[in-house]
Amino acid sequence: MKPNIFIDGEHGTTGLQIRERLAKRDDINILSLATEDRRDADKRRQMLGKCDIAILCLPDDAAIEAVKLIEETGNTACKIIDTSTAHRTHPDWAFGFAELDKDQASIIRSSKRISNPGCYSTGAIALLKPLIETGLMASDCSVTINAVSGYTGGGKQLIAQMEDASHSDHIDTSFHLYAMTMQHKHVPEIMDRSGLHKRPIFMPSVARFAQGMLVSIPLHLDSLNNTSVASIRDVLEAHYSGNGFVTVASSDETNETAQLKPEDYANRDDMKLWVFGDDASGHVNMVAQLDNLGKGASGAAVQNLDLVLS
Repeated sequence: MKPNIFIDGEHGTTGLQIRERLAKRDDINILSLATEDRRDADKRRQMLGKCDIAILCLPDDAAIEAVKLIEETGNTACKIIDTSTAHRTHPDWAFGFAELDKDQASIIRSSKRISNPGCYSTGAIALLKPLIETGLMASDCSVTINAVSGYTGGGKQLIAQMEDASHSDHIDTSFHLYAMTMQHKHVPEIMDRSGLHKRPIFMPSVARFAQGMLVSIPLHLDSLNNTSVASIRDVLEAHYSGNGFVTVASSDETNETAQLKPEDYANRDDMKLWVFGDDASGHVNMVAQLDNLGKGASGAAVQNLDLVLS
């Protein structure tokens, strides 16, 4: 019997892309609400009460409410994949980044509560976790994270502001920084899941392209423990060896003519890690290249769904 999948919030940006990825699959049965019924509490409750797996594509408060609704229906067998921020540091929820360590895919596979990572977090954690885990980076290292995302990461409101010149709050600039108080909601999960104990400086930005993302972490080599540019790359390669979702650029690719474009990973569900720098200058720049709606959201949710179904 095919498992019933309900995407709660399927008409939002993340939900729509998950729906597209699942549209042609014949191993699952998609439960769906019509657009006009998406705010009907009784119909939502019915769907949440009979689905085998619920994928929540909702704001934090609504995601927390959806979990309660599932519990109230008595649907104790239901597995939940939450794409909101609500449960990303919760100890009872599996963190849905399968490449976090060698056991994480198994943890996700056996869990009933899975929290999808944030898009910026995915890139930052992918770069930081192996370094801290192996001792190349101290957990109290001073870290700065710079990132640029396609505007679809801001959801329908930002999409409308960027694409519609008649919108009352139209944004006509090609690039802008935001979260200037440096209190972005992804910082807690970056720290919690990477092992970083000292709060990083995180500066996100949005540019006028729809999908794609670069997350950059520049460092002084002397802030790390007896390391070199090559050893950083070696640690990342060893950590991600053998999986199809995270790859590490070779030393041949990271030459002085390399140019990284966030749009190059649009509509992809994988991620590539880059290590630039030179021992003589004592500088290194680690960069994660991904799609904010792929490995950073919808693609990761489908990857986690596949683990749960396996």
